[in-house]
Amino acid sequence: MNETFRAVAIAALLATAADASAQDSSTSALEITGADRSGTLEYAQWAFYNAQYQAAATVTLAQCSGGADSLAACELRTAALLFQIRGVLGDTADKDRAWKRCVACPDLMSAFEAALARGQALARARLEAHPGDHVSLFLLGKLDLNYVWLQLGTLGRKTGWREYWEGRRALDEVLKHHPEHVRARVARAWIDYIVDTKMPRGTRWLLGGGNKKRGLLAVREAADTATDFFARAEARFALWDMQVRERNVRAAVVTARLLARDFPDNPELNTFLEAHGRALSLR
Repeated sequence: MNETFRAVAIAALLATAADASAQDSSTSALEITGADRSGTLEYAQWAFYNAQYQAAATVTLAQCSGGADSLAACELRTAALLFQIRGVLGDTADKDRAWKRCVACPDLMSAFEAALARGQALARARLEAHPGDHVSLFLLGKLDLNYVWLQLGTLGRKTGWREYWEGRRALDEVLKHHPEHVRARVARAWIDYIVDTKMPRGTRWLLGGGNKKRGLLAVREAADTATDFFARAEARFALWDMQVRERNVRAAVVTARLLARDFPDNPELNTFLEAHGRALSLR
């Protein structure tokens, strides 16, 4: 697991369903990976959850530029590019040095910024025309948070506070009118968890406060109740990461095994289960 904003990144970055309001689809991995679905947003989501970030970014390149799913595609594309940047930088404390030595990072950052700007512009235009559009409001909040986690978590730069507040308020507004919105609940739970557990006391107040217990409860309930394939996966990934951070290895292994059924090619899950699953079974 990575450092400070690792957990939020997973929640903020693994939420990319084509229709952010859908909660009742019966998508299966077999349906998503079929040859006729290889260029779809659902396939890009499946690739992302299996840590195939370059594939997810490639599929969403054209989709972010236009089409019915362009806003969701832009959000997913920023997520995939963020994880690519984090992957090539590695897990190092000297983030500035790692950035200066990263040959691929400038191009990845340019692509990220272009997708971010495109997505934010789309969301804001839709909200101006339809202020009650909670799908656009939710995705605007997620785009903002992707930028925040990139700057604060991956690059260690103290910037992005305007985006943080816009993203937090957007999620709160969605939940005010749609408290059952699984993905908004999960994303908001990560803010609660990280602000409470990783921020100094004074900074917690400046960031609007947090609540670890509330965050844990929210993701656990979401993981148990979500019916949409990707919304459920998002909630389970969030629950797994929190369980690891809480050093609840037994519960984390159970959650990781559930995730591995749907995303068997995810190397992070496989590495975790290889390290902990067998030992836990022998107890």
